[in-house]
Amino acid sequence: MKREVRRTVLAERITVLFEKSKRTYGSPRIMLDLWAEGWQVSKNTVAQIMAELGLEGRKRRKPHSLTKQGKRKAAPDLVGRRFNAVAPNVLWCGDMTEIETGEGKLYLATVLDLFSRRMLGYAMSDHHDTVPMSYTTSP
Repeated sequence: MKREVRRTVLAERITVLFEKSKRTYGSPRIMLDLWAEGWQVSKNTVAQIMAELGLEGRKRRKPHSLTKQGKRKAAPDLVGRRFNAVAPNVLWCGDMTEIETGEGKLYLATVLDLFSRRMLGYAMSDHHDTVPMSYTTSP
């Protein structure tokens, strides 16, 4: 009977901690929070109780590259890996960045002048293969 009461109280505390983490923590992190509160409990026990309650932490996504290696021929290196420009508007470079937002992924493409290190323009899209209709220059 004592064990059942302890397990019920533990299940309630696990639920509270899980909700406090915005439903993201899995059993290892819930276990650490319980240890901080003075509970003596194992990860397996926490995992079992969470499974019984249907609580599942957020899984980490495996990062993946935007570039598919081997699909396309590599572009020629016209700069020769020398990124020091001698005058404005002689040497530009571009970059594409993936940004996680609450509404999904946003892809930001930028063009920089390597002499002044100023951004010449940028474009945003919800897909990395999409060519945006407008190309905005920065002030």
